[in-house]
Amino acid sequence: MEPIWNEMYDAAKAVLHPRRISEYVTCGEVAAAILSKSGKIYTGVCMDTCCTLGICAERNAIFNMLTNGEQEIHKVLVVCDDGTNGAPCGACRELMVQITPDSYKDIEIMVDYSVGRIVRLGDITPEWWI
Repeated sequence: MEPIWNEMYDAAKAVLHPRRISEYVTCGEVAAAILSKSGKIYTGVCMDTCCTLGICAERNAIFNMLTNGEQEIHKVLVVCDDGTNGAPCGACRELMVQITPDSYKDIEIMVDYSVGRIVRLGDITPEWWI
């Protein structure tokens, strides 16, 4: 496994901090790290609300990347509060596809850090509508 995955895992774990914001909002149960094409790591955490105003950790990390002037995603890693990880949800996949329609198929996603299992977004998002 490339050492950058360890850096991304550590970056996501560093912001992983489950907490209750109010009686209506929790956050930090899931954290994500996005590696941009420039090599910078951007992080984000999920926010869950009692309505549909929440956000996934992956999209939060992507918005952080966009806020900082970058838009090319190279790698994605998600960490849950129990230390496990997996693939992004459909909404997060859709955002990645729309941001990088010409190269989304090559985005690497760490789906199981414990064994170093990596998939490409194009493999888990085949024949997207774009």
